[in-house]
This record gives sequence, structure tokens and C-alpha cells, in this order.
Amino acid sequence: MAEKEQQQGYPLAPANGYSRSDQEAGRSMSDEERRQKRKKWALYIIAFIIFQTGVIVFFSMTVMKFRTPKFRVRSAPSFETFDTQASSFNVMMNTQLGIKNTNFGPYKYGNSTVLFYYRGTQIGSVFIPKSKANFRRTKKLNVVVSLVAPTTLASNSEWTSDISSGILPLTSTSRLSGKIEIMFIFKKKRSVNMNCTMDLNISAKQLQNIKCK
Repeated sequence: MAEKEQQQGYPLAPANGYSRSDQEAGRSMSDEERRQKRKKWALYIIAFIIFQTGVIVFFSMTVMKFRTPKFRVRSAPSFETFDTQASSFNVMMNTQLGIKNTNFGPYKYGNSTVLFYYRGTQIGSVFIPKSKANFRRTKKLNVVVSLVAPTTLASNSEWTSDISSGILPLTSTSRLSGKIEIMFIFKKKRSVNMNCTMDLNISAKQLQNIKCK
């Protein structure tokens, strides 16, 4: 009887061979794995947010940025009429104009007129019909510009001097009013000013030194 009571005083070892400390160690390892997974997911989320922010900043600084197009005289490769007498000045230039659009969307503009001047006196003009310049493109306009000097210039000493020297200083001005569309959703009005200077070389029959602001 005493032997039985003595045997009952000692608990039996678990049948599967694992102690309580082994089970607790297993649970702590499982908790550690879950914490590591949570850290990984948190890092993934942070990286995704940083990536999205970078994409938004990139789009706002490049694609979504509205830039004012440029409108200028490009060249006059040939002439149809070239009468350059001081008393009967009549020149018809085959002129190429350019509208440079660096936006990520088309620039639609209305009708306009390009005016040509000799030292402040208008001597020519050309009509520009409404159209559009496609995104990231330069729209080239081939027009015929008629330059005719008014009779008042015949008695102008600067005019006769410039005709004799063979170099006629000219300027051109214009203004385009239109709208830029990006992704067919975002729209913004933009006006473009032309302000160009150039020289008409009478002896060489060339339009030279074209500079536009």
C-alpha cells in the first residue's frame, strides 16, 4: 500500500516524449515567424507608397505640367516675286512657320494673323487658320507672305539706304490663343506670342539671321 502511494506521488512523463518547455518554445517560434511576416508586409506597403508617390511626382513634373508652346518663323526657302526697288517693293516669300508643342497633349488654337514690319511700318501679313499642334510635335505651316512697301517709304532715307545696302531688317509678330489638353481630361488655356527679327538679303535673295524670343 505504501509502495502504491509512493508511486502516485511522482507524475508520469508525457507519452509523446515532449515536455511543456518544448511546447512553449514552439509557440514562441510561431509568434516570431508571425512578427517577421508582419514586418515584411509593412515594408512592402511602405515601398509601395513610396513608389506611388514617386510616380505621382514624376507625372506632375513631366506629363501633367503645362508648357507654353513656341510660335516662330523657321525659314523662307524660296520666293515667287522679288521686286526690290525702293519705289516699287514687292516680294512674295514661301515661308515656313513652326508651332512647337512640348506638352503631353495637343494644343488647339484659333484663327490668327502674322504681321511683318520694316522698322515699325507694316509691310505684310498672312492669315493663320485654326488648327492644332499634336503632343510633343512641331507643327509646320507653309504660307505665302506678300511684302509690299507703302508709298510713304519711298521718301524714307532709312528705307532707301537699307535697299541700297542690300540688307532689309524685318520683324514679325503674332499671337495664338488656344487650349492645351492632357489625357483628354485636364485642360488649360495658353496664349503664344511670336516675336521674331530677321534680315532680308536682297542680293542673295535669302531670309537670314532669324531670331525669335
